[in-house]
Amino acid sequence: MVTSIHRRRFCALLSGWVASGPIAARAQQTERARTIGVLMGLADDAESRVRLKAFELGLEKEGWVLGRDVRVEYRFAAGDANRARALAKAMVELQPDIIVGHSTPVVTELARATRTIPIVFVVVADPVGSGFVASFARPSGNITGFTNLTASITGKLLTILKQMTPNLTCVGLLFSPDASISAGQLFLRPLEAAARSFALEAVPMQVRQPADIESRMIELAREPNVGLIVTSDNFTTIHRHAIIATAARLRIPTVYPSRFFVEAGGLMSYGVDITDLFRRAPEYVNRILRGARPADLPVQAPTKFELTINLKTAKALGLVVPRALLLAADELFE
Repeated sequence: MVTSIHRRRFCALLSGWVASGPIAARAQQTERARTIGVLMGLADDAESRVRLKAFELGLEKEGWVLGRDVRVEYRFAAGDANRARALAKAMVELQPDIIVGHSTPVVTELARATRTIPIVFVVVADPVGSGFVASFARPSGNITGFTNLTASITGKLLTILKQMTPNLTCVGLLFSPDASISAGQLFLRPLEAAARSFALEAVPMQVRQPADIESRMIELAREPNVGLIVTSDNFTTIHRHAIIATAARLRIPTVYPSRFFVEAGGLMSYGVDITDLFRRAPEYVNRILRGARPADLPVQAPTKFELTINLKTAKALGLVVPRALLLAADELFE
């Protein structure tokens, strides 16, 4: 009798274990580690690591534990269009749950490679004009994200440059025409309009190769009372040290789009806090991984801008920083 009872209990336990097996397996599948692909337009350098650290901290804030319930596949295009194309294709072949794309050239290639995998972009200046989304409010496809600039920012940059150099008569705009669909026109047109209001000449300065930096800046420096505005793109970021050094050697007052240019010795910058965009991007990554559609998530505009000034560089150029700029600056480098 005792043996019979024990056998019945064992059979009941065995059948319960068998029945629960598929359920447990399904639960494990549901809770599998998710894969996030991140394709950067920059190289794997110090600036990229700062941004990606902010991204990882943002993921943790949203409740994702790296290495346990999410893994991130990083790739770096290093400003090379062909490399971006190849990496975008390879990234899509990995079939991640979501892809984070940095910069317009990278997102252009990702958009060509997939229309089904959700894409969250970061640091894209003109997502509508580039064809990534139908509108800011209703993206409509598999792409949404965080834009970094508005076209009007070049007017603001010129205003700051004019404050720093009151005798300014000619301003150059240094940009890579390969960085956006509009080939720089998005920023050149508002700069030309702002230049007319100041009775200044605006000079477009296209750069595609590193050697173009010095040649274009030497041409600009032949004119008296010149200044320079550097746009935010992969080329200028990757070659920032060459741009900063050439501006110092030719004594061209220059305003840059981001703080890290000034930290490296540039005169001054005004622009969005790009690291903050990478910190915010995990909000959309989290929502999409939990079931939201990119088409239902409006494109986010930048909310945090900062003005930085390098006082040592200003002194070397013989410039006196106006009190208004000193008071407005978020950070001063001595």
